[in-house]
Amino acid sequence: MPCGSRHLINMKRRPQTALVHMVSMTFLRKPDLQCRFQTTRQPTAPLGSRILSDPSRVFEHNMWDHIQWTPEQEDLARQKAEENSSVKLSMEEQVRFDKDANRYWDEFYKVHQNNFFKDRRWLFLEFPELLPQRTHKCNEIDLESKSTSILCSHVSLQPEKKLGGIIRTHATTTFETPQKADSVERTRTNEGMKLDDEKQDQKWTGRQKDQGYFPGIDFTFKIFEVGCGAGNSVFPILNKICDPNIFLYCCDFSACAVDLVMSHPLYNASKCYAFVHDLCDEASSTYPFPDGSIDVILLVFVLSSIHPERMQMVINRLSKLLKPGGMILFRDYGRYDMSQLRFKKGRCLFGNFYVRGDGTRVYFFTKEEIAHIFISAGLKEVQNLMDRRLQVNRKKKIAMHRVWVQCKYQKPFTTDLN
Repeated sequence: MPCGSRHLINMKRRPQTALVHMVSMTFLRKPDLQCRFQTTRQPTAPLGSRILSDPSRVFEHNMWDHIQWTPEQEDLARQKAEENSSVKLSMEEQVRFDKDANRYWDEFYKVHQNNFFKDRRWLFLEFPELLPQRTHKCNEIDLESKSTSILCSHVSLQPEKKLGGIIRTHATTTFETPQKADSVERTRTNEGMKLDDEKQDQKWTGRQKDQGYFPGIDFTFKIFEVGCGAGNSVFPILNKICDPNIFLYCCDFSACAVDLVMSHPLYNASKCYAFVHDLCDEASSTYPFPDGSIDVILLVFVLSSIHPERMQMVINRLSKLLKPGGMILFRDYGRYDMSQLRFKKGRCLFGNFYVRGDGTRVYFFTKEEIAHIFISAGLKEVQNLMDRRLQVNRKKKIAMHRVWVQCKYQKPFTTDLN
């Protein structure tokens, strides 16, 4: 891009950036600013790990937790949101963005690939329900068992090879030296590897013909990530899984996103099944597993991209996938988040539903809205909090208020229903 064009873009952005900066700094100047939990249920770490008690220290860290706004600050943010939503898109444009939603998300992932979002390594701190308790110690147990197995059986395991999306481990007896074993492994021909893949595919195809079979049927703990994108949750989860009884399903609206997941070098078809799925088109699309088979559903920054009139239907359907006692783990944009206040006039579809410059859409929730949707779906509230944080750019001396809603809703047991 020519320097003159970049300068022109920066000039256009400055008034909007200055306004958000003014709102943020107004929040910081309030003398009665306090930092408290937004819910009576104390969340797990890292929520609450860094509290700003002295506003003069705001630029000492990149993020501050549990920032509670005063009524004046809330009013200021509400006024800014009302201002940027005062001019709404025409009904024809709203229909177009809704009809072509999958095309806009496909274009998004074609442009950004897997470089836009960071891996969500915070998942296991905020949502320890993702993994059963027994997995926390399995790394040590697994290493010890492997060492014992090698000493007792005199079998050495060669490096894993990824063939056809399935990880296989090849074993050779120890009367061959490691160098010789490596040489034998390297001399495997392409025809031989192709034959192995075909045999594995035939095995899976044969099982799929069995009545009642579905991918992951043999696993006792099943996780389902809805809206997996390029895999920023998938691969942290796969890296963490060490329990052989855990299986991960993941789906996305965008076929391009699912292709990115399946082509990733860490994708393991023996532990994960990725597929394309439209949450809003339940009449013609089905899940590759039966109702009542999922232990945990991960729904992170996904519901906000769906038209508000379809949100209840989506959660109603997802709740049927859960086992009794299963849980939906939810995190999404909260009302008056920095990204909402940054929208310009003419980007609002209606209410608190906006369309970004790339054509993707986003809604900004309140705790009450989320509670109504999930409880109406027959789920029981375990956690529902407004996570307000202060994100700091220490180099530019800018403080930005982030607002997210984090919730956990559980499917009741039969005894709870009675």
